[in-house]
Amino acid sequence: MTYCVGMILERGLVMMSDTRTNSGVDNISVFRKMFQWSIPDERIITIMTAGNLATTQAVVSQLEERNKAPSERQNSLLEAETMFQVATIVGDLLRDVIALRASDNGHSGSGPFGASIIVSGQIKGMEPRLFLVYPEGNFIEASFDTPFFQIGETKYGRPILIRGYDREMSFEDAIKLLMVSFDSTLKANLSVGLPLDLLVVERDQFVPLHERRIDATDPYFQAISTGWGEALKQAFLALPNYHIEPQQPADDMPRVAETA
Repeated sequence: MTYCVGMILERGLVMMSDTRTNSGVDNISVFRKMFQWSIPDERIITIMTAGNLATTQAVVSQLEERNKAPSERQNSLLEAETMFQVATIVGDLLRDVIALRASDNGHSGSGPFGASIIVSGQIKGMEPRLFLVYPEGNFIEASFDTPFFQIGETKYGRPILIRGYDREMSFEDAIKLLMVSFDSTLKANLSVGLPLDLLVVERDQFVPLHERRIDATDPYFQAISTGWGEALKQAFLALPNYHIEPQQPADDMPRVAETA
């Protein structure tokens, strides 16, 4: 399983992904799930992947090849005129790769070869944009009502994002929020694991503002994990107590006859 989050803020974009892949508890590996391409002062594009590893690796490899080959420039992320076109290229490629793999293995539909992708970035002169691409190749775009996307194991970290997100928040607060979301997911699901990849892209700046890998020894992540756990306990204890009042049997309730 996987957990990836893409978040759009007034200041730009923040992305975080885990790196664990597994096909059973005895076959766990680390693979990067975040990939980015940029042309200084022109564009920056990032994708994060979840789902069948062979499918997502095939998609990323073909995107890399298209970016290198002049004959494929019409399908290159580095030549697309808008982020909408970027999402379309990724969606079409994802659909085709899944269809080919399913057909080769006698399956109909995406089945075990399914995958989903978060696409984010900015092209000069346009707004930063964020998309969620489905296995069928179609996609939706983030908005004021839906300002972040998750893929993979989403349920454990989602309540934290919903409660804590603010479009005007700083990058530092957004990273803190994501770390809490990931820590909660890590605690609840062993199929999501460290290290984590983090990328911050500031509006109208076409190179990463901040990029790093966070492993189990990272002191800030350890502090977040410990502090969040303690804060939850203290918040729980501070909530009003529930009082159970002894209940008296009602006069009209049937009674069990006494026996000698």
